[in-house]
Amino acid sequence: MANNYQNIPSTTIARDFKALEKETGNLYESIAIISKRANQIAAQMKEELHGKLDEFNNDSDTLEEVFENREQIEISMAFERLPKPTLIATEEFLNEKVYHRNPEKEKRLAEGN
Repeated sequence: MANNYQNIPSTTIARDFKALEKETGNLYESIAIISKRANQIAAQMKEELHGKLDEFNNDSDTLEEVFENREQIEISMAFERLPKPTLIATEEFLNEKVYHRNPEKEKRLAEGN
């Protein structure tokens, strides 16, 4: 997963509102799309992290073994270093990698023609 997000900044950066609204014509619509995509990315990341951590899950582990599992800690730290889902979603949106559509807007345009 970490390889997919190498070119995305891991800290918050200032954004040009004009660039965000360029694709939809509406800043708030763009932010709603980015928000929905960020939620999808967060869910995927959570699922992947839990999948990797479940490999270490063993019912017979003692309390000491649970706290001392170095590999488990390294996996968790690697996920913490990844860019936040909102940053990933914003980059995807700005690079036109997010599919979106607005059925109501499409309907209004069709009726207007």
